[in-house]
Amino acid sequence: MTETVENLVLEHLRAMRGDIALIRDDIREIKTRLGSLENIVSSIKRDIADLYGEVAAQNTRYDRLTDRIERIERRLDIG
Repeated sequence: MTETVENLVLEHLRAMRGDIALIRDDIREIKTRLGSLENIVSSIKRDIADLYGEVAAQNTRYDRLTDRIERIERRLDIG
């Protein structure tokens, strides 16, 4: 009877070891994929920052053009 219990316990331990190995592999894959996602998010953040910079530059150009048009209108007395 004791030998049967020991065999049963060993069988369960082996099954658990196999399950843990599968879980370890899954976690390794998840970490790899998470690292890829972090790189992608970082790249997207850089792209967004670049876009904000471009919008700011365009706003500055627009403001300068508006000032120039206002000066022209004042000189021509049409504004």
